[in-house]
Amino acid sequence: MSDRYPCGSLKRRGFLGAAASWPFAASLLSSSSSFAADEAQSRVVGSTSHHGPKIDALGKFAAPGLYPGRVVEVKNPAMIRNGARSREAVKATLDRGLKELTGAGDATAAWRTFFEPGDVVGIKVVPNGQPYAHSSFELVLETIEGLKAAGVKPGDIFVYDRYRQELLAAGYDKILPAGIRFGGLTADGGDQLALDFEGFRGDPIAGYDKDAFVWMDLVNYGDNPKDERAYRSHLGKFVTKVVNKIVAIPVLKDHGSAGVTGALKNMSHGSVNNVARSHTNTFTNVCNQFIPQVVTHPVIRSKFVLQIMDGIRGVYQGGPFADANSQGKWTWEYNALLLATDPVALDHIEWGIVDAKRVLEKLPPVAASGKSAIDPLGTEGFDVRQPQHIALAGALGMGNFDLKSSPRGRRHLVQHSVVNL
Repeated sequence: MSDRYPCGSLKRRGFLGAAASWPFAASLLSSSSSFAADEAQSRVVGSTSHHGPKIDALGKFAAPGLYPGRVVEVKNPAMIRNGARSREAVKATLDRGLKELTGAGDATAAWRTFFEPGDVVGIKVVPNGQPYAHSSFELVLETIEGLKAAGVKPGDIFVYDRYRQELLAAGYDKILPAGIRFGGLTADGGDQLALDFEGFRGDPIAGYDKDAFVWMDLVNYGDNPKDERAYRSHLGKFVTKVVNKIVAIPVLKDHGSAGVTGALKNMSHGSVNNVARSHTNTFTNVCNQFIPQVVTHPVIRSKFVLQIMDGIRGVYQGGPFADANSQGKWTWEYNALLLATDPVALDHIEWGIVDAKRVLEKLPPVAASGKSAIDPLGTEGFDVRQPQHIALAGALGMGNFDLKSSPRGRRHLVQHSVVNL
């Protein structure tokens, strides 16, 4: 199955495409997807398609989290110059962003807003853009230091991705401090429906929870519709049973099927199995359905408490990859970190950043891109991209989408502040 799936395993290298476009979609969707201010509505648990541990009430960290609608972007031209990243500059930028987001007086106090002694924390990285646009090693290391400053023990910190092979190929295992554990939910790739893996049954990260899943009337094209497993995407056991909090480090990227791949897609496709059914081939792209349904699972929604988007080097076309074969084509040094607890607001801002870069490069906005839409480079891999998953997740209460102020000039629902260092 993975041979046919263009964006889900190490066999994904034939995948072509990428995208994003906020002005286009905002005009279509903002009126129907504005996030309700009512606290009760923002805590709706979701549909009966979600199965797993009973959660009577979502806690204060559940998306949209402590700071609904708030996105802090810190720009620092010293973070990367001519391809070389500076850990010192990354630390300064991260510290400033956390203070701006939380209002804390120092970075350690800001980390303690989210984490405390006794927490078991996963750091969800994105390795598949290495070596040009992955979750930067420097940012991962500073995140670990921040967690330790908040009182989290090194043995309770895990760096992970869905695919173990991609984590190792990127070299995360070689840069982590002693005591920090690492791995992948899917140990060996391959079977999209497998729940555990020979040789990895004692691994605290690998494998999926048979009792926690998202059921959808959606089957991977070509699979047997009589196989009940094809309708389920099981949550990783690591997500349901090991960690109580996750800090995510998505990367500023376009994406050939989802339009952009940011906080929401990192949460959905990085937390469950059977993801191939969301975008198997050119003509069966349903990221607009899959991503919102998965991220609203109460367990996923509750545990992703902080988003730190790596915009040090972004991808504006051809995402999610930026491997050595491409020689960094379609990447650019944006030199920013974007921090939020609201994944919808964060991804909407990311969408705009990617589209602005595409305009400069004379490419169509991502929402207007596709094999059956606009394809000036002849590289699109899907009939049409679907960044509208962001607005649809907002409509389900995952966060604030609307960028427009009211006719009377009240504050934007999404507050995007930019700080220059």
